[in-house]
Amino acid sequence: MARIAVLDDYQQVAVRYGDWERLEAAGHELTFFHVHLGGLDSVARALEPFEIVCAMRERTPFPAELLERLPRLELLITTGMQNRAIDLDAAAVKGVTVCGTGGGRGRGTAELTWALILALARRIPEEDAHMRSGGWQTTVGVGLHGKTLAVLGLGNLGSAVSRIGSAFGMSCIAWSENLTPARAAEVGVELVRKEDLFRRADVLSIHLVLSDRTRGLVGEAEFGLMKPTALLVNTSRGPIVDEPALLAALASESIGGAALDVYSAEPLPPDHPLRRTRNTVLAPHVGFVTDEVYEAFYPDVVEDVEAFLAGSPVRVIALPTAAVKTQRDV
Repeated sequence: MARIAVLDDYQQVAVRYGDWERLEAAGHELTFFHVHLGGLDSVARALEPFEIVCAMRERTPFPAELLERLPRLELLITTGMQNRAIDLDAAAVKGVTVCGTGGGRGRGTAELTWALILALARRIPEEDAHMRSGGWQTTVGVGLHGKTLAVLGLGNLGSAVSRIGSAFGMSCIAWSENLTPARAAEVGVELVRKEDLFRRADVLSIHLVLSDRTRGLVGEAEFGLMKPTALLVNTSRGPIVDEPALLAALASESIGGAALDVYSAEPLPPDHPLRRTRNTVLAPHVGFVTDEVYEAFYPDVVEDVEAFLAGSPVRVIALPTAAVKTQRDV
């Protein structure tokens, strides 16, 4: 029997998407965690009994210090095939196999980016609230045709977002540290200098991977370059934006507003000052949260577990080092 933990099932829907009965019929014990387990100590205590842990994206990090405190852990599954919150080297040394799933390249995040842009530009949440309280037409929105969409990062998502911007009749510009003129031309956007990206942006949309180079990349200096009407949208990773600098820019109205799906701390604490801002649209990191993605994630998780227990793991991201034996090997 294996004890299996399924983490961060916030919407309590994992049971609906995966064929977990197959695992239960084989005698394995399943535990679904519907709330975030919190800090490292809380996670270590909660997961100490489990041989198999199934993580939802990067909601719960697995640094070396945590892996050291999970002596029974043999298999760690992440949804998708990349997870920068898992220390893969430490997992290998500890004898933990890491596997992934399909479904990680959906277009849901690009679609949500545009939902947030439109909601912010046309003040939809505010008008919806006024409608429900009996009001009618209390704001003036902003049109996008002819405006400049500035894309920070022109990978798969940034490219998809820029193509939609072009369909809206926007001028699209882009910058990232490694962006080449050839890549920009391929997507049909103008490559500009970093400073010009912020100066010219009517809508700035962030699509970078979080790294030491990108952490805090959008800060006080960058907000100082932006137009007072500019809108910032972040569906990438929260720490790319300096949150205190963002809060200051929103409070002083040195930018026109922000639409966010990601935050430096997730779940966003109930008393976080972003929850009290007026010129924002806030979503709870749901860019990838769609039926189509979950229909790929959870069935693959079940398959990963079965394959590992049968001795032939699939969708392997990292294997234990040769010198390490798991409990099932001895």
